[in-house]
This record gives sequence, C-alpha cells and structure tokens, in this order.
Amino acid sequence: MRKLVLTCLTSGICMMSGYAQTLFTYGPYSVSKDEFLRVYKKNTINKKPDMSDTALRSYLDLYSLFRMKVAEADNEKLDTVQAIDNELGNYRKQLAKNYLTDEQVTNRLIREAYDRMKEDVRIEHILISCTAGSDTTAAYAKIDSIYHLVESKKADFETLAKEFSDDKGSRENGGDIGYFTVFQTVYAIENVAYNSPVGKVAPPLHTQFGYHIMKVLDKRPDRGQVQVAQIMIKVSKAQGEAGIEAGRKRADSVETMLKKGVPFAELVVRYSDDQYSVKDSGILKPFGVGKYVPALENAAFALKHPGDISEPVKTDYGFHILKLIAKTPILPYDSLYTQIKHKVENDSRAQTARDYFFNKVKEKNGFKEYPENVKEISNKIMAVSDTGKDAKVIKAENYKHMNKPVFALGGKNYLQSDFAVFIENLTHGKLNGPKNIVVHDAYGLYVNNVVNDFEEHKLVEENPEFKNLMEEYRDGIMLFELMDRNVWSKAARDTVGLKAFYETHKSKYMWEPGFDGAVYKFKTKALQDSGIALINANVSDEDIVKAINIAAHPDGVSIQRGRYEFSHFKDATKEELERNKMKVSAPANGPYTVVYAREVYTGPGQKTLEEARGYAVAEYQDYLEKQWNEKMRKEYPMKLNDKVFASMVKK
Repeated sequence: MRKLVLTCLTSGICMMSGYAQTLFTYGPYSVSKDEFLRVYKKNTINKKPDMSDTALRSYLDLYSLFRMKVAEADNEKLDTVQAIDNELGNYRKQLAKNYLTDEQVTNRLIREAYDRMKEDVRIEHILISCTAGSDTTAAYAKIDSIYHLVESKKADFETLAKEFSDDKGSRENGGDIGYFTVFQTVYAIENVAYNSPVGKVAPPLHTQFGYHIMKVLDKRPDRGQVQVAQIMIKVSKAQGEAGIEAGRKRADSVETMLKKGVPFAELVVRYSDDQYSVKDSGILKPFGVGKYVPALENAAFALKHPGDISEPVKTDYGFHILKLIAKTPILPYDSLYTQIKHKVENDSRAQTARDYFFNKVKEKNGFKEYPENVKEISNKIMAVSDTGKDAKVIKAENYKHMNKPVFALGGKNYLQSDFAVFIENLTHGKLNGPKNIVVHDAYGLYVNNVVNDFEEHKLVEENPEFKNLMEEYRDGIMLFELMDRNVWSKAARDTVGLKAFYETHKSKYMWEPGFDGAVYKFKTKALQDSGIALINANVSDEDIVKAINIAAHPDGVSIQRGRYEFSHFKDATKEELERNKMKVSAPANGPYTVVYAREVYTGPGQKTLEEARGYAVAEYQDYLEKQWNEKMRKEYPMKLNDKVFASMVKK
C-alpha cells in the first residue's frame, strides 16, 4: 500500500526562462508546469509519455488530489511525529551514502580492483581472533610475539601457524589459504597481499576477525574463468580409508565407461552425487580462483580444450571427474566497470572514497582541531580505573564540566563533553580493550559522524536531486500516515461507523445456497474408513485428529469446519447433501473425502457483520476515502490554467 502512495510524489518548483508557469492552484498553494511534467514523465520513465489531453487530465486529477493531501499532512504537522521523523532520518542516512563519497577516488578504486583482477596472490597467515568490543590486549601481545619470532627467524611461519592460528581452515596447512583475487577477502588483507613482495612477512594487521600476520608466498597472472561439468563420487570422512577406496573404485569404473564412449551427461545422471548440478548435466557455473578447493580448481584449469576430461580428482568431498566446457579470459575494463563499481560501493574499500570526501568537506567548512583539548579529555577518560566496582566504566556525566572545544566545523564548536557522550554511547559505558586504542578509534569515529551528519543536512541545500528525493519520500510517508488515520485504520477501529455502513448495505452481504458443516480429507482409503467409524461414534474432531495423525502417518487427516457455498465447493452438490448426513468420496487415487452437513441451506441467507467483516471493512475504506477526497477538494479548491495546460498537450 505504501508503494502505491509513493508512486505519485514531487517537490520543489522548477524554473524555466526565468520564471515558473503556474499550471494549477489548490487553495493557497500552486504547482508549476515544469514540476508537473517532471513527475508525470518520471512515472512513465520506461515508455514514451502520453501527452494527450485525456491522459494528462487523468493524471492531473490524481496528482492535484495528492498535493492536497500532502498540504493537509503539513497543516497537521505530521512531520513532527517521532516515528516519521525517525524514518526520515534513517532514509536520509541510507540515501546520503551514495552522495557522501568522492567520485574520482571511487573510479580510482574501480581501476585498482580491475588491475588486481589480473593477478592472483597466494598467502599464508596466522590469525589470533578477538571479537569486536572485547579486550584486545592479550590478542595483540600474542600476535606481536609470534611476529617477532618469525622476523628473528627463531621459528618458521608454518610451524607457528599450526600451533597458534585460530583459522581452522588454514591451520593444518601451515596457514596457507591458497590463491585468491580481488573482493575475496576484506580490503585490508587484500591490500597487504597485493602491496607486499613475495617472501615478505607483513607486520600485525587488525581486522574485524582479530589480528593477522601474513606472508606472501607467490603471485601469478590471473587465469580468467573456467566452466566445467562434473561427476562427483561423494566420500564422507567418517567412512575412513575403506570409504575412500570404495569411492576410488567407483570413480575408476566411471572413467573406464567414459573411455569406452558412454556420454558424460548420461553418467552424470547415473553416478554423480552432486544434487545441485546433476539436473544440469553436471555443469557448474563459471568460476575463477578461490571458488573451489585448489585440487579441483587446478584440475579444471589444466584442461586445455572444450570436451577434455580429467582423471578422477580427490578432494575432501570425494572424487571428481571434470569435463571442460569453456575457458574465458578476463574481460575488458569497460565491460566490467558497472559490475566492479557495484562491488566497490558495497565493499569496505568504499570508506576510502568517503574519507577523502570528508577531508574535502572539512577543508571547505573550516574544520579546526584543538589537539591539546583532545589530549586532555582522552587522558581523562584513559585514567578510568581498571579494577574495582567501576572498572573501565565511562559515564558522560563525569565529564560534563569539560567544555573546551575538541574541534570546530561550520562555525560550531564540538566540546570535550560532547565527545564523552559519544564514547559512552559507542561503548555502552564500558572501555573494553586497550584504552588508548579504544579512545583513539572512538575519537576518529566521532569526527566522521559529525562531518557525515553535517554534510547530510547540507545535501538538501546543495544537491537538487537529493533534495527532490528527500522531499518525495517525506511527502510519501506523511501521506501514508494520513491515509492510515483517515481511511485504513479508521475503518477497522470505527466500530459504530462500520456497523452503520453494514446496516445500510447489508443486502450486499448474503450467503449463497450452501451448507454448514465439516470437510474431512484422509490420506488413504483405510484411514477414511477409520475416520467414518469415529464420526458415526460422535467422536470430537480433536480426538479424531489424535487417533489418526500418529507417528506412522502424521498427516493422515485434515479437518475444516465452516459455512460453504455450493457455487464455490467442489466436493459435493446441493443434491448430494442432507442435514446431519455425510457424503463419502473414495476414488481409487484419492482424495478420500468425507463431507458432513450439519445444516443445508437451499436459499440465500444474511451474513452477520462478523461473517462479512473482510468485505465490509474493504468497502467501508473505499467509502471513507471517497468522502475524504471530496473533503480535500472542498478545502483546497483547484483552479487550472487552461492556457498553460493546452501548451503541454500533443496529439
């Protein structure tokens, strides 16, 4: 319903030739020709707009009524309702993300990602995990000591990875995670991998997963993408060596049949255990580096010509026989630009473009930092005790007297006490982890939040597109609230009005000929026979369900009770039913149905308000909306400028 409301939105008055031509007025308000055409053409964006007199007048009637209702919402000050204000704030933040970024930096990141696609990197790493918000002191001390052991050559990387790494996926391999390419890991790890030379062990790096040290093992040109079909012989680790040997023999026998000329697709259907690809003749989606385990990936890329078939390849999942479908080199930059751009904008690297943009915002709006005041509040917060009842607890009220500015932006000072409020909310009042790091990171976030909010609000003034979208959304949610108050919820809440409407229109809410009773659906003929015996014994429906729906057949019977109309009922006709009798249907293949009629109605009958409620409420809503529309047209009388309207019409 909200979507329907939001299809008819606009904002602002466009100017043309130095002035705006007024198309129509509604009460004290006016709408320009350009504003109307902008919205009209926007709603026909996928087709050529119909500029005929009939089409324009039809839309004009809808649009003018929409503007009247928005004006009414403004008069009722619905934008001050907390829920609406919160929703607008959330929408503004989501929408602003697309504007609060630097386009040149984004394009540079897109090019960087494409260039990295041309190369695969192989690394090994050691992870010491720690969850966000937890105390990271011990984790950092541990990774730092491991790093110094590697750097001093007192222990080799692989041995330390097997002993200490928290990454279960690579620990057994000495930390080796194999080859990967762009977008397959977090941007920070990707940067270290691509920017470090082969053989280099990089210093500890902190990510959301914990602390890492990484060693670059190799770099190679990207191999593009490959598409193969597979026959997979599944082997579970629980089967042990016997299972592996049985799987190998089965794979060898399939390979023998392939060599004798049995079609690959036929053997996929007969032998493959991959339920996801078997229906597609074993064909997998095209993939590149890092998608599958190295053994399968290497075997796929080793195939040279379409139609080539590999020997059985063993992985942790079993044995795979692969057939090459196609190989595709990396596509040109222009072909991949849109795809990469989408990934960049939804990747952690997007923060780089935002940081650059924020620096420009700060420079443009006179950002000035007061390092001595930042240091003073930071030291004060870091002086919080690590022991006792209030260990590491931060309370903003303890710093409310500290009113020196930490920075200024746009002519406004942001105080030490403001930062204290922010860090308490951010940390939920608990400084977990090394306090110097927590405070330092919190201050950076505080500055970014302030700059972000500052620029969000300026976007409305400086960016016409953003302003239009915000005002359109604002009008939409206010109109939705107004419609709910005056029509949708009112129809359900107004019991007196609904009852009066029902009484006035009750002749519309009639039962057709039918019956009142129960319909029993049994899974088998035997269960139907048991059910009939229970019905004849006047056993309750609840007890019938308990007796029939047992573990052996949990869905043996389903029962529905109610009033049925013969025109909408297929299991029995008026002639087949009698009062307090049952009609049994037991065809050879089911369904096995029993219809029990408690009462049969040969003529129409009046529905009560409760029985007709769904229809009555819907029609009462229509009635209320028509009344409300007329009220709006009277309160905001519309006057059309016929000359301006005629200038839009094209035959």
